[in-house]
Amino acid sequence: MESPAVTFTLAYLVFAVCFVFPPDEVRSAGLTVQSLLAAWLGSEDAAFVQYHLRRSTGTLLAHSLLPLAVTSALAYYWSRKGWNNHPLARTLAVHALPQSGWRAVASSINMEFRRIDKFATGAPGARVIVTDTWVIKVTTYCLHVAQQQDIHLTVTDSRQHELTPDSNMPVQFLTIRVASINPYVKAFDIRLNSTEYGELREKLRAPISNAANVVIHQSLSDLFLETFTSLVEINQTYPVPSTQELEPCIGCMQTIANIKLIKNCQEPNEGECQQCYCRPMWCLTCMGKWFASRQDQQHPETWLSSQVPCPTCRAKFCILDVCIIR
Repeated sequence: MESPAVTFTLAYLVFAVCFVFPPDEVRSAGLTVQSLLAAWLGSEDAAFVQYHLRRSTGTLLAHSLLPLAVTSALAYYWSRKGWNNHPLARTLAVHALPQSGWRAVASSINMEFRRIDKFATGAPGARVIVTDTWVIKVTTYCLHVAQQQDIHLTVTDSRQHELTPDSNMPVQFLTIRVASINPYVKAFDIRLNSTEYGELREKLRAPISNAANVVIHQSLSDLFLETFTSLVEINQTYPVPSTQELEPCIGCMQTIANIKLIKNCQEPNEGECQQCYCRPMWCLTCMGKWFASRQDQQHPETWLSSQVPCPTCRAKFCILDVCIIR
């Protein structure tokens, strides 16, 4: 904020505190709810209860108007001089050329936002928009704006959620730090689904560094494979007989086979799953890829609860039937 807005806010804050908790000087000046509403409140001696019914109601109403008053005053101040006082106008002004102003920057953003090739994602209060020239983060009360030619981008964090309100599939969210070489532009973070990472990179001019060495899952299958692995790791294990020699996985031929399909989800004669009698022939990664490849790609919410046939004998199994060899 500029100094007039700061001064007004501080002065109003002092006034509000004195109005809610009036010191003796304020009381003597008559700047209290009881004094200002004396005609409506009536006499306390004549009707004590009725007086305090009205006093408490009037006090609540007067105090509730304090935030509204300062908000209205601030909104009026921002709108003066053609919105020149608004924080967003000052944010845009730092990107303006010497002979132009924030309106030229606004015109550029407006024009590029209307194009259909922009990258846009996120909820209304946390949107990320990338155009040919600008990287924009939209929050509830403000906009963060940076020029593509001035920025450095870094993946700083990754959070994976096993389930989301919209689906029954895991989701990985990436946090990317946007830092500008312009000293007047504050760095900010953007957050997006990892499946949108590839589309974001295509729209950006600058490369994205990965300082945190985050493993980015850019496809639904990648996310499923990680969840598949974590679920299998808590399943019952299979003790391989000492006389049985394990062979390389027939899927990748690089890893020793390390899983066995054993029906654990239900009793032997119940449900759709069947007992598999194949010897260990697959590694966990290849079996996860096989499981994902047999799913309905249009309904990922069903993947974790579905059954697929064994890639060798075609006996149906589910995730609970996949056992790691020990």
